[in-house]
Amino acid sequence: MRLAHALGEQNGKFRWLGGFYHKGAEMCDYSLHSVKSRPAKVGDKLFTRDFGTGTRGFAAAEDANTAVCVMPGTELSFADEIRCVPGLFAWRGKRIKHKTAIFRQVNKGNVSTHHDALECPDGQVVLLTSLWEGQHAVVLQLPAEARTATEVAALRRLSPVI
Repeated sequence: MRLAHALGEQNGKFRWLGGFYHKGAEMCDYSLHSVKSRPAKVGDKLFTRDFGTGTRGFAAAEDANTAVCVMPGTELSFADEIRCVPGLFAWRGKRIKHKTAIFRQVNKGNVSTHHDALECPDGQVVLLTSLWEGQHAVVLQLPAEARTATEVAALRRLSPVI
């Protein structure tokens, strides 16, 4: 059984995330469920890190052992152009010509694959686990939170399907 399902809720707002409860946070990638985690905040200075669980994720500059879970729709700014590790038949890693991206979750219908991804301004989507380790980013903006049923419906209409 996956740890991804909510093991407990309090007032419908707390979710079980990798050994810790977080208010209103989205789940980190499935392979980070056994890693200590916390939700991202605006202004967080993050870096890509291999947690030794089969995936890369974000960690905070002040605590490399804690995964920082980013909600879909969060805007990130990288210190340099985004770089990916080489593919199976490539000698060099891929360099994406962008320094900003929006965090997305993809492949949601497949529970045993990576979900965390970045969408670049040109629409290119790259899995977070394919990024070079050690890239620095700052959380610019978190996604809007709906407060009313009307806002929830409006946000559903705006959510992209990737």
